[in-house]
Amino acid sequence: MSRLTLDTLNTLDRAGFVAALDGIFEHAPWVAADAHGAGPFRTVAELHEALTAAVAARPEAERVAFVAAHPDLAGKAARAGDMAPASVSEQAGLGLDRLSDAEYERFERLNAAYRARFGFPFVICVRRVTRDVLLDSFERRLAHERDVELARALAEIGLITRLRLVERVEGPGMPRTAGRLSTHVLDTHRGAPAAGVRVRLFEVGRSARALLAEAVTNADGRTDAPLLGGGPLRAGRYELVFHIGAYFAGRGLDLPEPAFLDEVPLRFGIAEPEGHYHVPLVCTPWSYSTYRGS
Repeated sequence: MSRLTLDTLNTLDRAGFVAALDGIFEHAPWVAADAHGAGPFRTVAELHEALTAAVAARPEAERVAFVAAHPDLAGKAARAGDMAPASVSEQAGLGLDRLSDAEYERFERLNAAYRARFGFPFVICVRRVTRDVLLDSFERRLAHERDVELARALAEIGLITRLRLVERVEGPGMPRTAGRLSTHVLDTHRGAPAAGVRVRLFEVGRSARALLAEAVTNADGRTDAPLLGGGPLRAGRYELVFHIGAYFAGRGLDLPEPAFLDEVPLRFGIAEPEGHYHVPLVCTPWSYSTYRGS
């Protein structure tokens, strides 16, 4: 579906407005219908606030029914293909459509336990988490009280729909939905940026370590583009590997063989999907340090 401008959206009657925003809030066209009267909207962020306010204004029983209309994660509806296209795409982005039988059974157990305790499905914005963080959140949130979980589910739906909305509507005042991961290598032995350092980025999970990006530092010691960007970062554990042994060998230094440092791994966590994480390496042939920069 092509993107719509906010100016165009503001000219639509109620029926056109509801049709234009179809699928943003899953199986709930009444959300857009209720929000229409709050327009015209000056910013896309204001539009999203009006949509979420329409949900918040409904009685608790209706809010519970609204959450209950959402699909289970990796549940039977996902396997049968009986989900809204946006949910299919979002769950597939985390690999929830490619689970082993054992993984599928784990999700089924968690889904059943959560529904039995709260009366609605577990909801999380899967585009903002790794699978490990998703499962940890699932286990942790089972211990919450029902009112806490209802509020959390609605907040997560707010995050899900914010991402869907910015892909559908463009205009002033876009909500912040993207994070960024960057790096920088400084050679303090030479007192200058380190150019030509190979850098690899991995997502580190309990059962696997997946290569996400690979780059070489430029003359400024940075990569030409962020290692991650263009959308929310997934909260989780990561590892940067810097090939500084080859870099210092290329400088022609008189170093022992084997060199003291070769590949330098840095493991770190991302907790703010819309944040900027700058993870630099400050190094010599015999030492290194890091920090969260800006």
